[in-house]
This record gives sequence, C-alpha cells and structure tokens, in this order.
Amino acid sequence: MPLALLAGCRVQTVPPTAAVAQAAPAAAPTPVEQPVPESCAMLTPEQYRVLREGGTERPFTSELLHNKAKGTYVCAGCGLELFSSETKYDSGSGWPSFYAPIAKGNVLTKLDESHGMIREENVCAGCGGHLGHVFPDGPKPTGLRYCMNGLALKFVPAETTGE
Repeated sequence: MPLALLAGCRVQTVPPTAAVAQAAPAAAPTPVEQPVPESCAMLTPEQYRVLREGGTERPFTSELLHNKAKGTYVCAGCGLELFSSETKYDSGSGWPSFYAPIAKGNVLTKLDESHGMIREENVCAGCGGHLGHVFPDGPKPTGLRYCMNGLALKFVPAETTGE
C-alpha cells in the first residue's frame, strides 16, 4: 500500500520500503485526511523543518527531554498517539527516548542512508512526518531506543488523555 507523505506541504504518494511494509501491520492507521494548508499552518518553522523536511533538532534542546509527567506523546503534525510516558527513559543521547511506541502501527520504520550512515528512520503513520530514528541499544524489554525529535512531538498530560 502506498504511503502518503506531506513534503513541502504538497501531498505525494510513495511506495513503502520493505522496512515500512514489515513494520506496518494490516490494521495500520489510515493517513490523516487534512487540508494541506491547515497542516502546514499548525507547525512552527522549526517543526516544519523536522517533520516535513527530515531535519534534526540540536541535542539537549527539547522541552520534552526531561519531562517526567504521565501522559501521551502525540505527533505534532497530525495528533496521532505515538508514545506513552510509561516507555520514556533517559538515554543520555540528548533527545527524548522511548523503548516502544504506543502501538506498532503508529510509528513506521524505513531505511535511511543519508549522511553516510545506514539507519532506521521513524515516520508517523498518520501524516508521514519524520520523527527520528530507532537504534538497537535500548533497555529491556525491547532492547530498542526510539530517539525522537522533541519538535516532532506534543505532550498530552494524563489528566487530559485519561491515561
């Protein structure tokens, strides 16, 4: 199934990579149907650079890095639930880190060969926004470190989400 991505605030459809196809179960969320101008207007220029252009925020600059409150981290681009505070931990990397997404189908993985490295990029299943990367050096029980750009996330406190 092709993945609809917002790139430069123009919707484009791209075929999934093998990694994305493996990461997305049959019941993956349907991409958010949102007027393109509205999705761009709700992002700051920094969020746009990260989510829509695949940028990276500087380490140790995210307001969410040391957040210890209970709640849910959602995509700043579309509001899809991505991570629970229950899986957040301090990796020492300088970016908010989690050992598992809230639901496997909400965070998709694709191959990233940029900057002379081979990594696994994470994108939002709802809008295709760049979230960060996943590495195999996280804590138990998964052994994974989802290293996320804080600019790609919004935090919703538990009293609002009912978590």
